[in-house]
Amino acid sequence: MKRTNKPTILITGSAGALAQQVINRMSDSCNIVAVDFREQVYLGDDIPSYRIDFNKRVFEDLFRKYNFDGVIHLGRLIASQETRMRRYNANVLGTQKLFELSHKYGVKQVTVMSTFHVYGAIAYNPALIDEDAPLKAAELTMDLVDSVELENLANIYLWKYPDIHITVLRPCNIVGPGVRNTISLLLSSKYAPVLAGFSPMMQFIHIDDMADAIVVAHKKNIPGIYNVAPDDWVSYQEALQLSGCTRVQIPSIPPSLPRFISRIMGLKSFPVYLLNYFKYPVVIDGKLFRNTFSFKAKKPLKEVFRYYADGKRD
Repeated sequence: MKRTNKPTILITGSAGALAQQVINRMSDSCNIVAVDFREQVYLGDDIPSYRIDFNKRVFEDLFRKYNFDGVIHLGRLIASQETRMRRYNANVLGTQKLFELSHKYGVKQVTVMSTFHVYGAIAYNPALIDEDAPLKAAELTMDLVDSVELENLANIYLWKYPDIHITVLRPCNIVGPGVRNTISLLLSSKYAPVLAGFSPMMQFIHIDDMADAIVVAHKKNIPGIYNVAPDDWVSYQEALQLSGCTRVQIPSIPPSLPRFISRIMGLKSFPVYLLNYFKYPVVIDGKLFRNTFSFKAKKPLKEVFRYYADGKRD
C-alpha cells in the first residue's frame, strides 16, 4: 500500500458484518488494512486483508509495514464460537499484544468494542446502568471472564499509555442483517425460548447505527469508556412477538432446569451462560456517548424488528 495523506487504519474482526460496515464507511477517507483470526476475506483490490493470530510474530510485521495511525478493534470472539481457552488467548492476550504494538509503533488511537454483558445480569441492577457501575459478569459465569478481562486491560492501558487515545464502546444488543450473535439468532428463529415468568426489558441497536457509532467515535477521538444504546427499550417477549417468533415457554425453576433443557435441546441460540440476561434487565444509559459524540440512532425499533418478521414471510 502506498503511503498517502490519508490515515492508515487497522480494523480487526474483518470477517464480521459489523466490521465490513465500518470498512465501507471509512474506505474513502482512510487507507484500510483488515485482519481476522478466523478467516481471510476479500474486501476489494484496494484493501489488504489478512488472516493472522494476534499472538504470532507476523502480526507485528503489519505494524512495521503499514505504520498505522489508528486501530479499530472489533475482533472479539463470543462465547459460542470457541473454547474458553481459545477465547481467552484471542480476546485477552491478543488484545494485550495489540495495545503493546500500538504503543511500540506510535499508534495514536485505539477504539475497542466491548459489550454490555460485562455489567452482569442480576435482580438488583439499577434501572439505568452508567459507565461507572461495577463489572459483575465475571462473578456470575466463567464464560464472560474474558470479556471483563479485555475491559480491564483497556483500562490499564488507558492510564499506562496516555499517548494512545483508547476509546472503549459497550453496546447493547446489536441486531440486523448479517449479525450472528445470540439475540439475532433468536429473533430470526420461528420458535424462540422464553423463561416462564420473565420478560426483561432489553435494548437493541441496528448494525447500521452501531457502525455509525464506531466511525464517529474514531473520528472524534475522545478517549474513555462509553455505553452505546438508543434511548428506548422493549421487553424480550414483545421483541419476539414483533419479530414474528412463536414463544416456547421453558420452566424457570429450579434454576438448574432451564440450563438442563438448554443443554439437552442443543439451544445454541439460548446459551446457558446468558440465561440470566433473559431473566433480569441490563438496561444501559447511553447518554454520555450521545452527548459526547452528538450521536443519535436512526433506525427505530419497529424497523429493527420488521427485518426479522419479513424474513419469516419469505
